[in-house]
Amino acid sequence: MSGIAIVGGGPTGLNAAIYTARADRRTLVFALLGTFLFLDGFDFGAGAIFATLSDDEGREAVLSAIGPFWDGNEVWLVVFGGALFAAFPSVYAGLFSRHYLLMFGILGALILRGLAPEMYEQRHDARWHRWWGRSFVAGSVLAPFLLGAFAGNWLVGSPRSLTLVGVVTGVAVTALTVVSGAAFLRLKVREALPETVTEIGVAAVAAYLLAVVATLGVLATRLPAGVDALLSPPVIALVAASVGLGAGYAVALRRGASLVALAAAGGLTYGLIAVVGVLMYPRIDPATGATVGEAVVSTLPLNLMSIGSALLLPLVVAYFAVLYSAFSGPITAEEAY
Repeated sequence: MSGIAIVGGGPTGLNAAIYTARADRRTLVFALLGTFLFLDGFDFGAGAIFATLSDDEGREAVLSAIGPFWDGNEVWLVVFGGALFAAFPSVYAGLFSRHYLLMFGILGALILRGLAPEMYEQRHDARWHRWWGRSFVAGSVLAPFLLGAFAGNWLVGSPRSLTLVGVVTGVAVTALTVVSGAAFLRLKVREALPETVTEIGVAAVAAYLLAVVATLGVLATRLPAGVDALLSPPVIALVAASVGLGAGYAVALRRGASLVALAAAGGLTYGLIAVVGVLMYPRIDPATGATVGEAVVSTLPLNLMSIGSALLLPLVVAYFAVLYSAFSGPITAEEAY
């Protein structure tokens, strides 16, 4: 690790501070990815649940619930990409060149998910609604699935777009978005949606936990450390916490504590990202074997990134605080997308 003196097994003094700062950038990048997956995740989940609704009132309620938020939530994907490029440009270049098909797929799904609700409201005949409703569902399901596939391939360093670990991770991420979506819709929409939305959320959290187990099983055969990596105390603790959060989510959702259920879904989301980060550490690009210290930019641009983050992130957070405050509470019957 260039520029870091190792004494007694670890960096000391000024070099220790530099090492910590570099590790913090990695944590920030993963935290931004988790924020996008949670905030836009409940939009994706709402889109998947949209497919289970047959009445116009329920479908309009879903669109009204996510209408003020979905485009703003996608900002976090841009922030994640910008932070990855600023802190680890070689990783950004390598990941996006190896998985450009997945990147185009994700962008295409996001475009479809954003375009479909707008088109859905332009006309009011059954055939038009059926076409754009299906497009909305397709974009809402494909985006998290492909994002999960991207994360799984990143974790194991696979250069291919279609892999077993990518598929099982994609299924896990898609199920997780339905978990968030059910809690969000129960929080924002009450009378207009059937009780089956609650059961969908409970089934989704069970499916998510099963998908996580399947993913860990596949990773045991793909990670260099094998089963030993999965039996490390941090991974065991995170998996146990996920099981507890999943159970708490199901209980809260069935009791009508939608905000608690949504918070539990957020914990599951950040827990999943934490598992990926722990399994990958100290590498940031397993495909090349590059570690955080090897891939991070030099000290000067790193410091400039810190200054930029300190100035811009509070503004982004303030914007979202105002947005969610302005549109807090359940939607009314008069609101439309």
